[in-house]
Amino acid sequence: TLDLTCRKAPCFVKFSEMEKMANVQAEINEVHKFSSCFSRMVSTSQFCFIGKKCEILQDMNRHLEAVLKEKRALRKRLIKPRCQESLPIEVTFHKYIVELLTEAVTFIEKLETHLQTLRSIPQIPNVMKNMDTALTKTEVLVMELEDLAEQILTWREVQKEVYSD
Repeated sequence: TLDLTCRKAPCFVKFSEMEKMANVQAEINEVHKFSSCFSRMVSTSQFCFIGKKCEILQDMNRHLEAVLKEKRALRKRLIKPRCQESLPIEVTFHKYIVELLTEAVTFIEKLETHLQTLRSIPQIPNVMKNMDTALTKTEVLVMELEDLAEQILTWREVQKEVYSD
């Protein structure tokens, strides 16, 4: 009877939702690893069931993309206060809960910036190429500027000689 009356504490629902989000992210990473291994396998050998596996993988990928699209809604649900649905927390622990929540928010923000950095990694070669072309253009402009400065100095010397004569 104790097992039947035991309920999951609503104050930990947010943490379980965050854990679910982390598990979904891990599944996505695993699918990406699997898809890269799968693409290598396809290039090295041919199997009759590749088409079926590819369809299953695409369905799984669509499902995980749908979960990622709902990530923002899940985050809003985690942030929204659930005053009347949660168990009361003793006053002595309020300070720690506030600290924990602020740490969780900063962790999520840092995680988002790290994810944006990881997403920009494939663009680095193009950025480097653009920087190289800009550097060569700048060097050409510097050389032209040096030539122009030399011409101005020689013209200045000629003008001094003309005025002194």
